[in-house]
Amino acid sequence: MQAFLKGPSAISTRAPASKERGAAAAAGGSGEGKRLKPIPWVEKYRPKCVDEVAFQEEVVAVLKKSLEGADLPNLLFYGPPGTGKTSTILALARELYGPELFRQRVLELNASDERGIQVIREKVKIFAQLTVSGSRSDGKVCPPFKIVILDEADSMTSAAQAALRRTMERESKTTRFCLICNYISRIIEPLTSRCSKFRFKPLTDKIQQQRLLAVSEKENVQVSNEAVSCLVKVSEGDLRKAITFLQSATRLTGGKEISEKVVTEIAGVVPKETIDGLLSACQSGSFEKLETVAKNLINEGYAVAQLINQLHDDIVEREDLPDQQKSVIAEKLAEVDKCLTDGADEYLQLISLCAVVMQQLTQNG
Repeated sequence: MQAFLKGPSAISTRAPASKERGAAAAAGGSGEGKRLKPIPWVEKYRPKCVDEVAFQEEVVAVLKKSLEGADLPNLLFYGPPGTGKTSTILALARELYGPELFRQRVLELNASDERGIQVIREKVKIFAQLTVSGSRSDGKVCPPFKIVILDEADSMTSAAQAALRRTMERESKTTRFCLICNYISRIIEPLTSRCSKFRFKPLTDKIQQQRLLAVSEKENVQVSNEAVSCLVKVSEGDLRKAITFLQSATRLTGGKEISEKVVTEIAGVVPKETIDGLLSACQSGSFEKLETVAKNLINEGYAVAQLINQLHDDIVEREDLPDQQKSVIAEKLAEVDKCLTDGADEYLQLISLCAVVMQQLTQNG
């Protein structure tokens, strides 16, 4: 009240101080925001240029030619997840257009976006019809076409794929399409015949180890050789999965050395001792013992789908089991896997599988 009666001078003397405090707080806040900006390592170490892409020599060779001025065909990248399909085309687009024109010249649609026939007819068609001109600010030659990236194209409907083929032909002067998928068999034939196909191979153990060690070195993470080998094994050629597991393990250990046990826990892998215990219960011929082990497995929270994968490898590698019995167990493993995919009860499927394994193992004994 006194401040009000004294007039605006009293208020004005306080205002600058509060403004300064506000400005300082804002500056401090922005500074903290800049310092503490956590990025997933998968994004942080995504290849920035085509040369950084690992193990895909044929694709890199073709794309380098387009960077040197050669024309770029429509592309179809297919292969397992985590092998660098999306990273490769994004790295190429960044090198072709530079950071300024990248957003204007590239349209990326993922499976999470709506990509029905209507979107193909409207959004993609309108973008493809736009003509492009102009040059980059750094003076480099800018190609006279745009790029449409359709990620996870195998989840598009056949009608949407059919609508796309005419657009690909008609707008070939101004637009190049890059389709990315895991299963090429789900892309309709008219589209595959219009594209240059490139298969992305699963990464070799050596390449994965090199990348993982490079990431751990940059992040100052201590990781044992056994843990790196375990990361490579559980990721099955998927570098994205391996780097994600490495980051999760780093957060879990809190700066200590990452061991093989930590990686096994994070990856949800069933320990070898547990699988050996299950097989020895099957070999004992006692159904009560088997039931107890199976219940413990479910109660401990292990995924039966993961157990099936590991059990398959274990059964196939056993030398004391005849091929005929291996084939019976393998057939049952496939049957159980299908039932689990369809939503069957895990415990019942596990008991059903173990009963067949017990039958074969005791027969062998």
